[in-house]
Amino acid sequence: MKYLFLLLFCSVQISFAQQNFYYPNLNKQGTDIGSITPNKWTVIDTAYGDLNHDDLPDMAIILEHNLAITEHRAYGDNSTEIIKEFQKPRMLAVYFKDAKGKYTLALQNNNFILRENEGGEMGEPLKSLKISSNSLHLGFEGGGGWRWKLDYQFKFQQKTWNLVAANNTYYNPTSGEVSDVKYDFIIKKLKHTTGNMFARNVANQVYEEPLNTGALRTFQTFKKPWTWEIIKDNFL
Repeated sequence: MKYLFLLLFCSVQISFAQQNFYYPNLNKQGTDIGSITPNKWTVIDTAYGDLNHDDLPDMAIILEHNLAITEHRAYGDNSTEIIKEFQKPRMLAVYFKDAKGKYTLALQNNNFILRENEGGEMGEPLKSLKISSNSLHLGFEGGGGWRWKLDYQFKFQQKTWNLVAANNTYYNPTSGEVSDVKYDFIIKKLKHTTGNMFARNVANQVYEEPLNTGALRTFQTFKKPWTWEIIKDNFL
């Protein structure tokens, strides 16, 4: 009877947490990670570097909620394929650092970061968060027998975060078959390499073509990985 009570109590607590879940508004300013981390959230990755060209080390962080909830996540075309999942929500935040050492919020995004169970058989899809060349870089990987890698490069330009480059790799770790597509949204070019990753200089074929994608995508217009059909049957 005691164990039944505990089970019922935990079920009620989880249900209550889901019904009352909301994404917090992150602190606009802080002096360190502790001062900007909300209750019931944990920082799972960090990166430092200059993002706004002032030679000061800005900070990017990824936070994860301590409890799993039911989320409705977009897949495929970003609008009609909505899938319900039970998982821990994540947030991406970027803070600019000033000369006095204070951090000011420059970005909060609640959708773009893949969750722990969105990597398929490989498990955790979040592989990298870094800042280099005044750009924010995000890397994900997943799959099973066939695997995928997604890399995105965002720059802070004219007070918004523009996706300036991306890389989509699909490969078989056993046979070595690989398809690698690099996108440059500034010069509007696509570079596609196919072949075998074990014999890159012999078997691979490379071709380039113009990339007509219109205005640069931002965190507001590109909701999450795999939701942009950049060209027919090719999702980014």
